[in-house]
Amino acid sequence: MKIAQIAPLAERCPPSLYGGTERIVSYLTEELVRQGHEVTLFASGDSVTAAELVSCADVALRLSKKTRDPLPYYMMMLDKIMTRAHEFEVLHFHIDMLHYPVLRYLRSRAVTTLHGRLDLPDLPPFYSRFPQFPLVSVSNSQRATMPPVNWAGTVLHGLPKNLLTFCNEPKDTYLAFLGRISPEKRPDHAIKIAARAGLPLKIAAKVDDVDRIYWEEKIRPLLAAYPLAEYIGEINEHEKADFLGNAQALLFPIAWPEPFGLVMIEAMACGTPVIAFACGSVCEVIEPGVSGYVVQNVDEAVSAVKTVSTLSRPGVRSAFDARFTAERMAHDYMHIYRRLIAEDMNYEQSCSRNELALA
Repeated sequence: MKIAQIAPLAERCPPSLYGGTERIVSYLTEELVRQGHEVTLFASGDSVTAAELVSCADVALRLSKKTRDPLPYYMMMLDKIMTRAHEFEVLHFHIDMLHYPVLRYLRSRAVTTLHGRLDLPDLPPFYSRFPQFPLVSVSNSQRATMPPVNWAGTVLHGLPKNLLTFCNEPKDTYLAFLGRISPEKRPDHAIKIAARAGLPLKIAAKVDDVDRIYWEEKIRPLLAAYPLAEYIGEINEHEKADFLGNAQALLFPIAWPEPFGLVMIEAMACGTPVIAFACGSVCEVIEPGVSGYVVQNVDEAVSAVKTVSTLSRPGVRSAFDARFTAERMAHDYMHIYRRLIAEDMNYEQSCSRNELALA
């Protein structure tokens, strides 16, 4: 099948550091190529892929010192896509809503995966305007606040099986926090949980400019008050296996409707159980007593830390293998692609019959 994957331009595919959506686009693209499909990836020019790469910006926009406004790059990307749209059986968009006006010309050959939160007040009017275009959610909970739209399915994220090494015996006793320093990710909760459990905490996370004040006013003082909590900054893909695999558990104490939470299955791939707050997709990802614990508050998280070592790390890895591989993710998307193609063929045949009837 000839497939176009259209990635965000903020990070390369795959990201060199933080970046969830571009990482998933990369994993999906490489798995589709591995399965023998002809894939074209529209992404930043520094992306690394076995697919045909169409460069839509010289480097990832977040890393570019020259970029001030990302919009011109997305407009140029859309122009390149429309020029070549006839070459593809399916066009798979991962760029939220910027492409919506051109979807009218692509009909059902295009599908959009929504990777972000959908509970924001500006979104329902937008998606109500375009209810016919096929959408994919990354968890069922992500859909909760959406108006009636054309959901083509839910596809949970997946990772390449051999991306992260399984670790049966951690070398250390620390708890891990991986992601972003932001109010909705609640690193302050992670610090409090580790402090009350009496265990070290290692925080591998980026600090965006928008969260700089939160970092300075909330998190720095907590780190100073609890010296066993260590901030180590952003880590790359090659450092994740060691960081997650040698932790006793990953803390995921979020306070927002998380659409998926990629770090949870990254920890599971390493055999590391997850202690997560019951928000957003968490209950769809974590199997309590198997891959970790789902808790309601800091008190319950502290109690979970005390028993997390009793969970089977091979069992955690098995839960990953059963549900969260890139192979399974690609299979789910191929099912959607084939259905879209069949619907598009039926539509064209119906139009042809109507034209003959009117002739």
